[in-house]
Amino acid sequence: MGLYGMMRTGVSGMAAQSNRLSAVADNIANSSTNGYKRAQAEFSSLVLPSSGGSYNSGGVTTSIRYAISQSGPLQYTTSGTDLAIEGGGFFVVQDSSGQPFLTRAGSFVPNAEGELVNAAGYKLMGYSYASGVPAVTANGYAGLEAVVIAQSELVATPSRNGTLTANLPSSGTAVAAADLPSANAATATYSHKTSLVAYDNLGGKKLLDVYMTKTGPDTWEVAVYDRADAAPNTSFPYANPALATTTLTFDPANGKLDGTSPTDITLTVPGGDALTLDLSSVTQLDTGFTVTGNVDGSAPYSIDSVEIGADGTIYAQYADGSMRALYRIPIADVQSPDRLQVITGNVFSESADSGGVQLGFPGEGGMGKVVSGALESSNVDIAQELTDMIEAQRNYTANSKVFQTGSDLMELLVNLKR
Repeated sequence: MGLYGMMRTGVSGMAAQSNRLSAVADNIANSSTNGYKRAQAEFSSLVLPSSGGSYNSGGVTTSIRYAISQSGPLQYTTSGTDLAIEGGGFFVVQDSSGQPFLTRAGSFVPNAEGELVNAAGYKLMGYSYASGVPAVTANGYAGLEAVVIAQSELVATPSRNGTLTANLPSSGTAVAAADLPSANAATATYSHKTSLVAYDNLGGKKLLDVYMTKTGPDTWEVAVYDRADAAPNTSFPYANPALATTTLTFDPANGKLDGTSPTDITLTVPGGDALTLDLSSVTQLDTGFTVTGNVDGSAPYSIDSVEIGADGTIYAQYADGSMRALYRIPIADVQSPDRLQVITGNVFSESADSGGVQLGFPGEGGMGKVVSGALESSNVDIAQELTDMIEAQRNYTANSKVFQTGSDLMELLVNLKR
């Protein structure tokens, strides 16, 4: 190809170094951008076939690679909704049209609708606890929804689980069947009584009276009533039957529940859900009556603050100090992160070369852990970028000299006839 090929090769080299300088410029401009991944220009030679002692100069082709798998340093902040990933993986976010993407940029803040969005406007996605403990969809985004934290919203949690731990004195006197609390007669007699506070679906308090009465050797009746049904100043008879009753049977050898005895009692809280009280720790020992108990649920409270655990669980802490799990954030990963497609806003989407997206919970199956109150900085090294910039500038100048030399030789050739 001669002189024309020489000049085209020089142009190819200048274009390649120009691409390298563009990547360096992007890196320096985004050196303070959270979650930004360094771009790097990679070159490969373009060789043209030569024959008959004539060399045909080729050129250089450029491809841009991103150091997506290389983590940046963590910088700690005072915001609990600033998130970073310690280890591999990405947060799942979506744009305004609902299209999911991957990102390491975790500077999330609530918008007007209470959705957590990052600096580029992408919404954080998670699995809701509204329908129970979430399970991850391993090979897709099904089940994910935008994380919404409306701190002005009042939330009431109905009671569903509780525990009652007691010791029932083995020396107690048995009560006749007609006088047991379950008979709900005016003559009802009981051995011991305690009360528990539960919550209905609207957050209203319901006081439950729990009667524990000896019915015979090593057997006790447990009966639960709604305090609101009690007769004034006397309790019995209640206006309605017991919410639930059961009979506990104890092993006389050790004072614990024997293998045939129930270990819990289930009742429906008036105006609320089914409540299961765990009775497995009730004993019958030759000592005094003792009792402790707790029931979950809460009265209506607004969210006071938000806490995010290393396992990705988002907790709402209410004004009364109670906490409730709202969402769990998954971590997404692909086989080749560096081959992900780079999208504006520090987000990535899967490509044919990256492999399909796999989801899991933080800290499980090799996924990274979520760090609350921290942001991942750019993985750009300014010193390295400045060095690359100087090198690209020198190489660009050298290639321009090749082009200039070819041009001078061409001019000389044209002027030979003069």
